[in-house]
Amino acid sequence: MTWRTSLAGLLGLILSPQVAGAVECERVTHRGAAFTICKVDVIKEHVRLFHSYNGEVLGSFPRVAQHLESEGKTLTFAMNAGMYHNDLSPVGLFIEEGVETARIVTSDGPGNFGLLPNGVFCVRSGRADVIESLRFVEEQPNCRFATQSGPMLVIDGKLHPRFLEDSDSIHIRNGVGTSRDGQTVVFAISEDRINFHTFGTLFRDVLKLPNALYFDGKVSRLYAPQMNRHDRGFPMGPIVGVVE
Repeated sequence: MTWRTSLAGLLGLILSPQVAGAVECERVTHRGAAFTICKVDVIKEHVRLFHSYNGEVLGSFPRVAQHLESEGKTLTFAMNAGMYHNDLSPVGLFIEEGVETARIVTSDGPGNFGLLPNGVFCVRSGRADVIESLRFVEEQPNCRFATQSGPMLVIDGKLHPRFLEDSDSIHIRNGVGTSRDGQTVVFAISEDRINFHTFGTLFRDVLKLPNALYFDGKVSRLYAPQMNRHDRGFPMGPIVGVVE
């Protein structure tokens, strides 16, 4: 064995796991607006939801990272993952490590959450899915982690019926979409203020995902160390993360 082949083998051992296990993030432009999208392979990565530990709300990316470090794990990606009340408790269904801490809400109501149909992001064994809330109640999937939010952006390949292309309700927005086979999760956050129609068509027409869910607007934040990005702000409720 030469030093060249030995070096090549060593580099392969060092680089291969990082390539195979990395969260892939990139910038895209759609309808004149910039977005950051991050793709996650559910088979290779561990997707989790976070809210509280020992009865105390974590509330931030650094707190989640510190919690994981105490377990010998690393937070490689994170995003706010649903709406919450003033006390940071989830609005709608929330399941963490198989324990339901907030119940599903299927009635209409004020704000974006109540703009039906809304939906649930569900992480279960071997897959992750965005599921419309009434279908979720009917199917009762066994989610290890779940967070409810709204509105749905894309439902079975179609935009939410109440989205208007010329709506002047524009904000920074973030959300999540899933592939039909449940193997790929795509998180997206806008870098510009956009309306729901533009955000929905990003998932439907650019990312080609059959189902997508809005997470939030004014508090939209992203933690992507591979892009040297760590958004800060007020404490959050539910947080979604990828754990290594």
